[in-house]
Amino acid sequence: MKQFQGQALSWKSEAGVIELALHREPCNELGSLSLGEFETFASALCDLEREAHALIIYSEMKSGFCAGADLRELYERSQAMEKTAAQRGVREFLQRIHHVLNRIDSSPLTTIAAVHGVTFGGGFELALVCDLIIADKMARFCFPELRLGLIPGFGGIPRLKRDLGNAIVRDLLFTGRSFNATKAQQIGLVSQLVGEGEALRAARATAAQISKFDGHTVAAAKKFIKPIPQDELKREIDLFCELFTSAAVEAGLKKFVESTDAQPYLP
Repeated sequence: MKQFQGQALSWKSEAGVIELALHREPCNELGSLSLGEFETFASALCDLEREAHALIIYSEMKSGFCAGADLRELYERSQAMEKTAAQRGVREFLQRIHHVLNRIDSSPLTTIAAVHGVTFGGGFELALVCDLIIADKMARFCFPELRLGLIPGFGGIPRLKRDLGNAIVRDLLFTGRSFNATKAQQIGLVSQLVGEGEALRAARATAAQISKFDGHTVAAAKKFIKPIPQDELKREIDLFCELFTSAAVEAGLKKFVESTDAQPYLP
């Protein structure tokens, strides 16, 4: 399957580059719809990798790259069943999304996130799966989960520790504040900082540069310098599920879904 058009995302493979576009309004919230289409992508990836050297993930939404998990869906699910069943459902969802993100993380392709605007929570975690993050100057990065009584659940803490270390993880996690693109480049999170609206163009140029090198060598180098923290990822799921049934989480999700703000995920 060299191309796919879904409700939440689409992809195409051309000239050795796979481009995966996010296009679910309002800001690519990651829920059951997105997960199902990501699983379709992960299943197709083996065939796509045979003729490609790079994967670019980007958003077609003006509001940003991705606002994170679909919290309204999460809240509705938690209210529709008793706590033990809700916890089981959350664990299943996390295991499924971890499987998809680990598959992208371990791909032999060079993976590039071209981000702009809101790159929060699960959207930030999706970007962290990629080998390179190219950001336009309007991009902002944030882990707002503690406001909901939770921790990031899509692999963000282990991957950020892998790439940058504990100091940055603690700052983002404990304060809930956002970093702008300039700060993100200064701390080594972003590999390229470009003008507004230029992230996808820069990602395509980077993919063209990568095509000049032997694919097996690039894949070997990636495997050497980018191990997947499997044990920590599993512990993250356990901790998220433990926290999920707390009163603080219910109150935080309720406040979010009842908010009349146009973008309640913004700090």
